[in-house]
Amino acid sequence: MAKAFDLETIGRGLAFAASLDRLAAALNTAAPGGAAAAPGGAAVVQAPPGTGKTTLVPPLLANLLGGRRVVVTQPRRVAARAAARRLAALDGSPLGGRVGYTVRGERHAGPDTLVEFVTPGILLRRLLADAGLESTGGVVLDEVHERGLETDLLVGMLAEVRQLRGDLVLVAMSATLEAARFAALLADDAGFPAPVVDSPSVLFPLATVWAPSPEPRLDGRGVSRAFLDHVADTAATAHARALRSEPGTDALVFAPGAYEVGYIAARLRRGGTDVLELHGQASPAEQDRAVSGRPAGGEPRIIVSTSLAESSLTVPGVRLVIDSGLSREPRRDAARGMSGLVTSSCSRASADQRAGRAARLGPGTVVRCYDQKAFAAAPAHQTPEILVADLAHAALVLSCWGAPGGAGLALPSAPPKAAMDDAVETLRELGAVDGEGLATALGRTLARVPADPRLARALLDGAAAVGPREAAAAVALVSGDHRAQGADLAQLAASLRSGRDPGARRWQEDTRRMEGIVRQEAGPKGRGQKVGQRGTALPAAATVPAAEVTGFVVALAYPDRVARQVPGTGSYLFTSGTRAGLPAASPLSGQEWLAVAEVSRAQGRDAAGTGAVIRSAAPLGLGTALAAARHLASEGVTAEFRNGRVSARSERRLGAIVLASTPVKPTAAQGRAAVAAELRSNGLGLLHWNGPADALRRRLALLHRELGAPWPDVSDAALLERLDEWLAPELETVAAGSSPGAVGLVDALRRLLPWPEAGRMDELAPERLAVPSGSRVRIDYPEVDSDGGRPVVAVKLQECFGWAATPRLAGDRVPVLFHLLSPAGHPLAVTDDLASFWSGPYAQVRAEMRGRYPKHPWPDDPWTAPATALTKKKSAARRLP
Repeated sequence: MAKAFDLETIGRGLAFAASLDRLAAALNTAAPGGAAAAPGGAAVVQAPPGTGKTTLVPPLLANLLGGRRVVVTQPRRVAARAAARRLAALDGSPLGGRVGYTVRGERHAGPDTLVEFVTPGILLRRLLADAGLESTGGVVLDEVHERGLETDLLVGMLAEVRQLRGDLVLVAMSATLEAARFAALLADDAGFPAPVVDSPSVLFPLATVWAPSPEPRLDGRGVSRAFLDHVADTAATAHARALRSEPGTDALVFAPGAYEVGYIAARLRRGGTDVLELHGQASPAEQDRAVSGRPAGGEPRIIVSTSLAESSLTVPGVRLVIDSGLSREPRRDAARGMSGLVTSSCSRASADQRAGRAARLGPGTVVRCYDQKAFAAAPAHQTPEILVADLAHAALVLSCWGAPGGAGLALPSAPPKAAMDDAVETLRELGAVDGEGLATALGRTLARVPADPRLARALLDGAAAVGPREAAAAVALVSGDHRAQGADLAQLAASLRSGRDPGARRWQEDTRRMEGIVRQEAGPKGRGQKVGQRGTALPAAATVPAAEVTGFVVALAYPDRVARQVPGTGSYLFTSGTRAGLPAASPLSGQEWLAVAEVSRAQGRDAAGTGAVIRSAAPLGLGTALAAARHLASEGVTAEFRNGRVSARSERRLGAIVLASTPVKPTAAQGRAAVAAELRSNGLGLLHWNGPADALRRRLALLHRELGAPWPDVSDAALLERLDEWLAPELETVAAGSSPGAVGLVDALRRLLPWPEAGRMDELAPERLAVPSGSRVRIDYPEVDSDGGRPVVAVKLQECFGWAATPRLAGDRVPVLFHLLSPAGHPLAVTDDLASFWSGPYAQVRAEMRGRYPKHPWPDDPWTAPATALTKKKSAARRLP
């Protein structure tokens, strides 16, 4: 049995040490047969950052499990490395021995490792390879409150594993008050929520200073330089002031992304301060230096960080926090088919966690570079990534797990249906899932590639054309945490190859790993398939110029993002129909064709007026674009109806991009289709619905509403859908040059009449109604889209004397609504119950009207009076022999 961790030594000075006994009790359950207690079940740990939960909970579990391995997820690689180093140091053991870590491209763990820190992606791939996690005794999911997509998936998947393995211990750890949500998800077989073990905060007094910038935080290019200058200057001033009152104070500055971190750090270094950068693109050595304590006698530091240091890392020595109040989060734009990172205000919960970093060791200060109004307007919590991100990779994981779309999984938040449907359709196009949504053999291969499924498929297919090494290098370039200055992937690739870029080592490792996957799949047991995404043959390696290899692989992954510059503008048109612009002064400006790896929403100059900006892309030529996206190529005649005439052009296209266009004479069918397309685009209002046509349409609408089929639906949407059935001759007439307003629509509508039922139309919905006076009065039918409108007859009151039974139309379903008029045609009463009217309201109407219209009959007894449209004198004259 492995030597137990010395929790007393490890936990010295950590607040969570006081909660260890309660957590141990929550996880120890009585074993069958009265044996000693055995660990089992699940628990939720709720403790603020800095209390020591990440340091203490994993070794506690390892002790309870008697030496079985405990796997701990950290949302970021730097956090996994830092947590492993800290625990190994406290344990007095070498890193990679009893305590180790595994992140993408780096592993320090062995067969004797008891506590292994990993990123969520690593654990997801292990689960897909070994659904039972047989070699693991316990799992700790740290920072679940951040609601990262992969961590959310792990919650649901591990809850299922626990149903199969009662001995697997599962602990979810949160720094915020969402513990109840996760306790319910980890409920036991009887439905009781997992126990929650909390720990009090160890915050010292915290002073808040509001220092809003006079300039907006965001402009058309993203975070404004004026605001970044303000953050840097505020940090320098606040740090200098803090050093005067408390020598040795370290400061922590929060910025939304790696670029902003670098900009602020560069400005701060002008003052001679020791400035460190902490973000995902920094080298491991730089990251480790930032999160390590300041050496004895070292100069006070300013650490400029992204949200890395918000909750998953504790940066020692910090007593001052300067917060930009901004964060960068993934967002999916379904309308444009884009996904990427968007800069916005961080949540209030995030702002509070950032501020708390200043008061872990003693009284601290947070300087917020925004005002209290902006803080109050920020969302309360960070938006769960599953609700806003592209879900292609998540959908693939779920399909491999046997839960397509997340069906049956207890996820913290259900994925949006539209986004998940889009993701599954993408996987279906890639051949990664079958008709039931379950992963195919190819899908399981793609899931082993640490990249988006589209890039994974491009890796396998692109290797056939450009070779495994080059395909792997391109995919590692796009899938890594590398920033393409000016959106230029080719420039970034050159920097990585030269070793100048801090991420060169990681890129080389990712390239080697992906190349290995390609060669394995191409071997005797591999796929050995050399076809494109949609089953089309790929070109030989010699046909892809060396300068276009990266663009070719990116285009294989994202054929909908192959883009061509719009002549005379700075914008690019994608094969999908989206438009986007390059960042200002991009080296790619002027390139005719681009393969775009990332595009996101933007405003202002960087977007070239399109509302979207290209974040990373590589150049390619027409031939390479056609090779990569050849399934989008098409040839045909396009006809359109404009300004009263039809014109046509023979076009060769790549998706929405027109490659060649020549005027041709349209055929009758093409002309008819062009007019139909114009009607579908702008509506039936282009036609002239004169009185007879409108009346017939209203009659049909009433019959459809009341009787249903076979009476046709004549709403705008239904008529537009069936244009070829009822309007084909008229469409050809308009295409030949006639005005749309001159088209006769009565005969066209009659083509929709159902036979033989049409023979009863005048009975069911007559044009006119015979009244007792002998007149035939027109019936006004309700509007076509009326949900409950009634047919109306406006008739002089005297013409209805003696009429007791109100007529009903549509097979006695709808009573006629009478508007009874005065002799001058003014409304006197509205009724659909003539008998009640004569017996009641008529007397009052008679009293008011007979003096105003003395020449017309107003009998005491309307039941026996003759109905007439004439005056009393003319009626009497007509009755004389």
